[in-house]
Amino acid sequence: MTRQMIMGNQAIALGALKAGVNLVAGYPGTPSSEIIEFISKYRKQTGTYVEWSVNEKAAVEIAAGASYSGSRTLVTMKQVGLNVASDPVMCLGYVGVEGGMVIVSADDPGPISSQTEQDTRNFAQFSKLPCFDPSTPLEAYEMIQDAFELSEKYHTPVLFRPTTRVDHAYESMEIPELGPCRAPGVFEKDPQRWVIFPRLSFMNHKKIFERNEHILPEEFSKSRWNKTVVQGSGTGTVFVAGGISYCYLMEALESLRSEFPENKILSESMVLKIGTPYPFPYPLAEDVIKKHGEAIVFEELDPVIERNLVYLCGRKNLSCAVHGKIDGTVPEAGELSVETVKNILAKHAGIDLPPSAAYEKPELPVRPPVLCAGCPHRGAFYAVKQAMKGKKTVYCGDIGCYTLGNAKPLDMTDTCLCMGADITMAQGFYHNENDRRCFSFIGDSTFFASGITGVVNAVYNQSRQTVCILDNSTTAMTGHQPHPGTGMTMMGEIVEKISIPKILSAIGVSPIIEVDPFDFEKAVAAVKEASDSDGVSAVIFKSPCIAVASKLGYRFPGAKSVDGEKCIGCRKCINELGCPALSLGLKTNANGKRIVEIDSALCTGCGLCKTVCPVGAIC
Repeated sequence: MTRQMIMGNQAIALGALKAGVNLVAGYPGTPSSEIIEFISKYRKQTGTYVEWSVNEKAAVEIAAGASYSGSRTLVTMKQVGLNVASDPVMCLGYVGVEGGMVIVSADDPGPISSQTEQDTRNFAQFSKLPCFDPSTPLEAYEMIQDAFELSEKYHTPVLFRPTTRVDHAYESMEIPELGPCRAPGVFEKDPQRWVIFPRLSFMNHKKIFERNEHILPEEFSKSRWNKTVVQGSGTGTVFVAGGISYCYLMEALESLRSEFPENKILSESMVLKIGTPYPFPYPLAEDVIKKHGEAIVFEELDPVIERNLVYLCGRKNLSCAVHGKIDGTVPEAGELSVETVKNILAKHAGIDLPPSAAYEKPELPVRPPVLCAGCPHRGAFYAVKQAMKGKKTVYCGDIGCYTLGNAKPLDMTDTCLCMGADITMAQGFYHNENDRRCFSFIGDSTFFASGITGVVNAVYNQSRQTVCILDNSTTAMTGHQPHPGTGMTMMGEIVEKISIPKILSAIGVSPIIEVDPFDFEKAVAAVKEASDSDGVSAVIFKSPCIAVASKLGYRFPGAKSVDGEKCIGCRKCINELGCPALSLGLKTNANGKRIVEIDSALCTGCGLCKTVCPVGAIC
């Protein structure tokens, strides 16, 4: 074996492969996306089947079929993907599985790249599924193997909850030698077990209750993932943490103890680490808490551990004051950090920390995220904006790069809720105000994931709206993963591309107009034609993402340039497009106005700015 620096998501992938996982399915979503991509690299070596499913619900159901048969399965998604998957996940909690099934739901404190700060640990309790919460990449590698074992021992799916800083952290670890995956199981028909009926759910609910309320709390109290770390006598304050917060806590304590070795509060304390937040290891926690008069809980997102300790103190009549998010000791939202935890500990220990220049963040220029130079979405948004000038409109956006269409100067996203909601929300706007021109913007990958049912609903319920499909031939925002319209699978197979126009036609959408978003005049004409039509219409703006265009055989025409003698300094190209390749230079024209410059390192030569320029100064 060789030692390498391993990313957290790769550690999770290697742990699942080491556990002999047979089938892996998921839907891309930061911070979880790399897990499947890493597993795919080993598929020929292990024989593991791997796929990007059309959405998270499909992924869970695919894995359920294999797990019913006795094979080990892994499902990956981000935390909001668990919402999409919740229907089968909730039912699987009652039906159970045969082969080990682990569902990775990566939480995103911050949030950094998500709509919500929801906490998978709460969903674990809601769905009655055991939950593991790793603190480091190496721990994630080992922990996920135990998760498979627990899943098979109790015939239940298991939730695995890494957070962004665990997923994307790096740690040195030995790369395991990977052999073939386990021999696939064989499905044994048993309708009394596999067909969910009210009576089955009733009987299994009793077993689940016994498991979660009595058996697993005892078992988890003896688990290596839940432990105490004693400093000195350990009779002072107990500090409790789980996940990445445990690493922050240990680093902050080490720092403060080295700086203030005589401080008794810090030198006589105890740390309780919780690695399995549900079912909660109450016996271990009770044994710790009853010996202490005060506890401070460090955790990200919701006060899950804190509430369990408060419940424990109330139920067992323990006189321990529990501090955390609820009483404001710990920030209630966003990420924690070593500095944040250190300041909380110092305040608790009566230490006045001197201000440190090392912790002062320098002022940085504001750099909001923007669509890339040459992004075809910019052309699509601009065409719709120009075609609908003076009209009463609403522009419903979706989850993807094109959410950035909300930024000025485009200002073309009035709403954004969740994947697929653009199409259905537009229907609500129409039925509420039928004189409003309703538009929805959705990417090609998102259309397959969650847009089709919305289109069916629109046609069936006689909505009038224009669906704008921004087809850039990839799943761009999460790392350019393939989807049903790309003609390639994660197994490396070349397959028939699923046609978006044919799907729309079969549903009854008309007209369906396909246009290049950089062909400005045709794009504007297409939007006007579609918007003037009765019923549900569609404009497919088809042009590849600049990050994959060359792989698809597209050749960029070369960067544009500005003729300084013609440029009048009106800034229309900058003020209407917001392309990062455009800027105001230091040179001036004859009238003393500064001339626009084009960054040749960024410009792809899409030509949209040339279309906008009123004097033909861009060539």
